[in-house]
Amino acid sequence: MSEHIIEALGKSRITIKDGKVVDVTEPEVEYCPLFDHHRGIKKLTPEVIAKNIQFRIDDFGMCTPDRQLRMKDFLSFGISEIMCTLLDENVIDSVVMVLEGCGTIIVTEGELVQGIGGRVSGLYKTSPIPELIAEIGEENIVYPETADINQIEGIKLAIEKGFKNIAVTVTCASDAEGIKKLQNENPDINIYVFVVHTSKRSSQEARALFDICDVATGCASKYMREIGEAESIKTVGQSIPIFARTENGKKFLEMRLEKIGGEKPKKDNPDLPYPLI
Repeated sequence: MSEHIIEALGKSRITIKDGKVVDVTEPEVEYCPLFDHHRGIKKLTPEVIAKNIQFRIDDFGMCTPDRQLRMKDFLSFGISEIMCTLLDENVIDSVVMVLEGCGTIIVTEGELVQGIGGRVSGLYKTSPIPELIAEIGEENIVYPETADINQIEGIKLAIEKGFKNIAVTVTCASDAEGIKKLQNENPDINIYVFVVHTSKRSSQEARALFDICDVATGCASKYMREIGEAESIKTVGQSIPIFARTENGKKFLEMRLEKIGGEKPKKDNPDLPYPLI
């Protein structure tokens, strides 16, 4: 049986088995401006979440063998879009990210980064989908037999494959020390850290994640937003801010802004997720 667990839409945990939503926990965030703007969702409930996730499954095959993996750049601003631009501009040569049915993978095509990362929220657990493993290639998957998620091992595999400018998406503060160790052991390798899915991180976790990142999303995180608002050297977005901690991170945000024609005018009272957690 194919089983996948994702965290999405207000930190709800959703279980998908064989292409069907079978369980949805109560969301911890009631309102998300992104889903209001794009889907007209005013309040997140288990019923609304189940319907949205099933739509994704039916629309582009999320968590199924029919998963559409590539997507054209549609000129929005998010982590996958930034990394897509960096690949297209040869600033980075690989991305360590996560795909349902495969676990931790290495990607070198911008349209794959966009199609994978731009379509799915936080993947908590997944199981192998042979068709997707074949399309990505076993040699580009850390654990093709189990589809386990391990970003540190993903970075190691990217280094072993000869990549020199590696972007990695990170959600777990426990990865921070491993990333520091790899950076120290490989001074000729650039590891660029993109922190994603930061809602409900403790103050200590948010601190550890921000300290290791080049770029981080605020999501509905109380503590990541507090740290980012105080320490970010460049911030893009208001409802869901994206923070740059390093000069490289700032450059990455600016490159994406240049590609999409600059920032939108700031609002006096932007919509925010509620509550922040």
